[in-house]
Amino acid sequence: MNVRDYGQAVKDSFKTIVSAMAALVFAVPMVQVFINSGINAADFTSMPLALAEGISNIFGSYWPLTAPTIGAIGAFAAGSNTVSNMMFSLFQFGVADNILASPATIVALQAVGGAAGNMICVHNVVAASSSAGLIGREGSLIRKTLIPMTFYVIFAGGIGYVAINGIGMNIGTLILAAVAVFIAVFIAKGQKQNRMEDKRLKKSA
Repeated sequence: MNVRDYGQAVKDSFKTIVSAMAALVFAVPMVQVFINSGINAADFTSMPLALAEGISNIFGSYWPLTAPTIGAIGAFAAGSNTVSNMMFSLFQFGVADNILASPATIVALQAVGGAAGNMICVHNVVAASSSAGLIGREGSLIRKTLIPMTFYVIFAGGIGYVAINGIGMNIGTLILAAVAVFIAVFIAKGQKQNRMEDKRLKKSA
């Protein structure tokens, strides 16, 4: 690289870092307020535990299906799987405790969902777009990436439900079966297209 190209690369990298830094500077203190909200003069319950109590009353034993989605939303909003886990791990632990499920499994689903949410995290999409020369197409990339992210969190939720409740006639098993059928159909369709393409190439040759 010549000096001019090197300078442009530094400039582009600096823009990406600054955009991510601005969000993290405000996200981390917000997370600390959220986590430590139980320390107050009125002795109110902390926000994560108050949310956990309300959510556990609504979803009950079906919460493992939803837990990864919360992690994904947190990563999308905060721009980081780490921040999402900092923000919602205590909440997920509280829900698990309320529904008598394994806290380790529920918190693990939170982390898995956070990783999925990184697919649509604005910072990551902007950085990838900059690297690939797709500036201005971030919205389109996020919409397309929503498909595998949704698949990811649904599949993870099904695994989590089965891990807690076991395999049987339940919604978790049905989700895993549906995912398995979808993958099989997708693979078969791809193989069929490859065979058709091979035949076309042979005819043209």
